[in-house]
Amino acid sequence: MTRAYYSAVLDHPLDTVWSLIRDFNNYPAYIEGVSESVIEDDKRGDQVGAVRRFCYLGLWVRQRLARHSDTQHSLTYASIEPLPFLADAGSDAPQPTHYEGTMHLLPVVEGNRTFIEWSVKLDTAPGDADRWHSQFRAWIPDWTGSLVRALARQPG
Repeated sequence: MTRAYYSAVLDHPLDTVWSLIRDFNNYPAYIEGVSESVIEDDKRGDQVGAVRRFCYLGLWVRQRLARHSDTQHSLTYASIEPLPFLADAGSDAPQPTHYEGTMHLLPVVEGNRTFIEWSVKLDTAPGDADRWHSQFRAWIPDWTGSLVRALARQPG
């Protein structure tokens, strides 16, 4: 088991950031590369147990909302199927991995900003942890940057 972690301060109020990410089905609105997202079985996007099926960079991925808290401004999602390694690694690609990600927001009083923590625990095959860790250490800042750009496009 390995964990990739990233944190940043966003120049937007906590309520603004949370209103964008709290709906598990809102992924295409703030993650570049996600072209479509659907919640299966008519569940709500804030309902624990909801399954989100989304297309990321041409790959369909399914995740389950494992935890969701409006009071703690936190959500945790877990892979349903193992994620294949997306980087071009040919026959030397790491084995697909299961993962669990958590996004947690905290208020930054100075400037009415938001502190975001985004971590992903990876259940990798032996010998693949370093490559998967590196992949997610690159992805999470990219996803956070995408969130920042989406927030900048919001009115008000």
